[in-house]
Amino acid sequence: MMFVFALFFLLPLVLVIIVSAWDYNEYQMLPAFSFRGYTDTFEGCIAELPNLCTILKTYLKTVKLCLITWLLTLVIGFTVAYFLAFHVRTKTWQIVLSLLCTIPFWTSNVIRMIAWIPLLGRNGLVNKGLMGIGVINHPLEWLLFSEFSVVLALVHLFTFFMVVPIFNSMVRIDKRLIEAAYDAGATGWQTLTNVVIPLSKPGIVIGSIFVITIVMGDFVTIGVMGGQQIASAGKIIESRLNALQFPAAAANAVILLGITILIISALTRIVDVRKEL
Repeated sequence: MMFVFALFFLLPLVLVIIVSAWDYNEYQMLPAFSFRGYTDTFEGCIAELPNLCTILKTYLKTVKLCLITWLLTLVIGFTVAYFLAFHVRTKTWQIVLSLLCTIPFWTSNVIRMIAWIPLLGRNGLVNKGLMGIGVINHPLEWLLFSEFSVVLALVHLFTFFMVVPIFNSMVRIDKRLIEAAYDAGATGWQTLTNVVIPLSKPGIVIGSIFVITIVMGDFVTIGVMGGQQIASAGKIIESRLNALQFPAAAANAVILLGITILIISALTRIVDVRKEL
C-alpha cells in the first residue's frame, strides 16, 4: 500500500513541485531552476499595496466560496446524518435511505449543474413562480450566473461527502449514552452539544476534508454556474494550462495546495482523527 501511495500520490506531487520551479517561455518549458511561475503569478501585487491585487482577490474569493459551501454542507449533512442515525429505527431503512442519497451520483456532475439553469434563469421556473404569486415584480438576476448559483450547485454536488462520514460516526454512538443524558435531565440541545457532536467530530472532520479539498480545486462548477464570470484558483490553473504555461500552472497548484493544507491542518487540530477512529 505504501508503494501504491508513493507511486500515485507522492511521485506526481513531487513532479508538480519540480515543474513549478522551472522556467518557461511562450511555447515550451525550460528545465532550468527559476521561480518565474511564482513571481509572474504575484507580479504587481506589491505595487498595489495596501490594496489587494487581482490574484490575491481571486484566492480569497476561492476560500470564501469554499468556506460558505463547507458551512452549508456541514449543517445539511449533519441534519441528514442525525435523522438517519437516531430517528430511523431499523437498519434496513437506514440502508435504504442512505442509498437514496446516492441517486444524484447516478448522473454526471455536469448534467446536475445544467439542470439548475432552467430553474434559476431569468425566464426560469423559480422566477416565473415568484412572479406568478406576486412576490416579485421582475425577474431576479442574481439567481443564475452568480456566487449564489455557484454555492447552490456546490452544495448540491458535495453534501453527500459530508453525510456519509458523519453518519458513520453517529451510528457508532452507544444509544445508552443518549438515554443516560435524558435520564440525567439533559435537554435535547444539551444532549446534542455535549454527547452527539463531540462523538461525531471524527466524521465531521473527515467530511470537511472531503468537501474542502474538492471545492478548493473545482473550476468546472464555478465556470458553468458562474457564467465564466467568477474567477477562482482552479480557473487560474486552467487558463495557465490552456496557454501551455505548465510551470506557472504548477506554481499556482502548489500555492492552492498550501492553502488547502493550512485549512485542513486547522481542522485536524480540533480533533485527532486517527486517535478517534
